[in-house]
Amino acid sequence: MSNINKEYIEDYIREVIPENNEVFKEMEEYAKVNHIPIVHPEVAQFLKVMIKIKKPKKILEIGCAIGYSAMIMADAMDYYGEVTSIERRKDMVDIAEGNISKGDFQDIIHILQGEAQDLLPNIDEKFDLVFIDAAKGKYMEFLPYCIRNLKDEGIIISDNVLFKGMVANDDLVVRRKKTIVRRMREYLDYISNSGIFESSIMPLGDGVAISYKRRTTDDE
Repeated sequence: MSNINKEYIEDYIREVIPENNEVFKEMEEYAKVNHIPIVHPEVAQFLKVMIKIKKPKKILEIGCAIGYSAMIMADAMDYYGEVTSIERRKDMVDIAEGNISKGDFQDIIHILQGEAQDLLPNIDEKFDLVFIDAAKGKYMEFLPYCIRNLKDEGIIISDNVLFKGMVANDDLVVRRKKTIVRRMREYLDYISNSGIFESSIMPLGDGVAISYKRRTTDDE
């Protein structure tokens, strides 16, 4: 139970989501057996729909893991764009690259290996969409670079922002997670009230925030 939605609601939503192909099913099973966090099925479906609507040509992902969400997004792009994904762990990069090759996304998805806070300052591309799904206590550290590299009218999708309900309810906060919860609350307050974005926080999966960057300059 995620403390975000009732279990019967989660079950129903997942029942009506169309099945993925065998490559994605294998990845889902691998993640389950090896306790590797990947996006919830309903969040994966949300990503697909948002990409179909937004039609981004360039996506930046922070937190690749085994490549599951990068491949979900690349698949939704119908081979017309590019995904740049950051992953700090070399073992995860190796697994992700194998999955990406198996799914035939090697020409679309490019992985940068290293700590996001070290790599982001050196990325000077502009992106249509940024997906953040990395260390939950570091979202605020990532955000200035995401803002800089996000086109006006681009969107940021942030996963796990309610963090098992702890962000919304002090009674659920585990002592060792207090810092993460405090930092995530700071992040959500900023994207909601800074004036840079129009944001919505949704009780989907473990909590998803979508932030639309208001136009300030004329992007090419």
